Amino acid sequence: MNRRQFLLGSGAVGAAGLTLAAGGSQFLAAERGPISLRSRMTSHVFNRPGVGSFETQGLISLADKAPPPVVRLTQGERAVIRMTNGLEDYTTMHWHGIRLPNAMDGVPYLTQFPIGQDETFEYAYTPPDAGTYWYHPHCMTMNQMALGLTGLLIVEEPEDVGFDLDVPLNLKDFRLDAEGQLRPFFTPRGAARGGTLGNVSTTNWSVEPIYDVPSGGLVRLRFAATDTTRIYKLAFPDVPGRIIAWDGHPVEENIAWPTADKPLWLGPGQRMDVALRVPDSEGSEVSFTGQFGTSQRTVVTLRATGASRRRDLAELKPLPRNPIAEPDVANAEIRQLVFGWTPDGKGANNGLCGSYGYTFWSIDRSPWPGDAVEGVGPLATLELGKSYILRLKNESPNLHPIHLHGLVFKPLRSNQRQLPGNYTDTILLMKNEVVDIALKADNPGDWAFHCHVIEHQKTGLAGYIRVA
Repeated sequence: MNRRQFLLGSGAVGAAGLTLAAGGSQFLAAERGPISLRSRMTSHVFNRPGVGSFETQGLISLADKAPPPVVRLTQGERAVIRMTNGLEDYTTMHWHGIRLPNAMDGVPYLTQFPIGQDETFEYAYTPPDAGTYWYHPHCMTMNQMALGLTGLLIVEEPEDVGFDLDVPLNLKDFRLDAEGQLRPFFTPRGAARGGTLGNVSTTNWSVEPIYDVPSGGLVRLRFAATDTTRIYKLAFPDVPGRIIAWDGHPVEENIAWPTADKPLWLGPGQRMDVALRVPDSEGSEVSFTGQFGTSQRTVVTLRATGASRRRDLAELKPLPRNPIAEPDVANAEIRQLVFGWTPDGKGANNGLCGSYGYTFWSIDRSPWPGDAVEGVGPLATLELGKSYILRLKNESPNLHPIHLHGLVFKPLRSNQRQLPGNYTDTILLMKNEVVDIALKADNPGDWAFHCHVIEHQKTGLAGYIRVA
């Protein structure tokens, strides 16, 4: 077993052709070459403790009766991904957190025309940064994401960083009825507030999964919140470990180990890498939990197997820093962006990408009129190569995970809390919070900028930033 293998049942695809492994539960890397992906309608059996097993129809994935596979690339190596749309609806694919050429970003009308049924779009880029990222459609976004089309994208370091096992964890809710069939995933009431929550919380499409890991080994856990709404409040077991990366990038300022009293909040779009030392005793179990409303549920359990490998966390070197240009904060120009409600209730024109008849949200008090509306200008125009501080002001009582495509930024300060200064592409804005973030505008293009509560995005809380 090595770091390029994922044997936990959710699947892995290397920057290579596809080889189906024994049991049909995962893909392993084969010879180097293009990756071919195809979206499709499918079903899946959800085993719900205390409720039973139901096969849910009408889901969307890139695999049959299974979650979308983990895509594994290598830092600094060119990847070609051929995305074929097997759905009746249009689609695109966005590679969340990757600093790539603008034409490869997968945003309909802004960077490409939507992909029609049985059409193929070739995404080609060289990921400059190692880390944990993910992919999802940016056309018919709410529908296709809610029905399952979210997957992890892992960019591996060129050199082995020393773990015994690499475990991707795709955190996603589904909204199901008592018979295990889909309930409405968009509600106007939810869209106007915090979003419509699912009621079946899964990890890699499994409820409270248990995974075997090597006793006494060092395991890298990659948490990714890919839900359309859920903000995960996570607590970790009392075992040796540390958070080593945030939103793909090695941590530069420490993030405290979360506990039930002080959980870590992971909003939609955010990721976190954890280095964990597994207990020595075979059969020992450690559980990661989350607060869901008033209840505490298990997100994932790790079970120690085999003879102890007797590893030590001290053996791990810090992850190599990604090649990010440091912003010149002292000479940065300040721009303010305001997030809040809007009185405009006309809905948006998203063309071939699905429109809702509601507008509840806005940036700078102007709701996004829709992907297909011509002549809509950027929220801000940044000069290529210059440094900026964006002042993000949340004027609403609801939380907003704000995501910027194509660039990374560093939180500087908040009017409410202490923020670790770790590079990121998504920041969770709290109620009435004002946060300053710093970035260097070093990637030219029109970059989408929006809330990752998808109901908020699709009812006005979206726009784009131009770097030119």
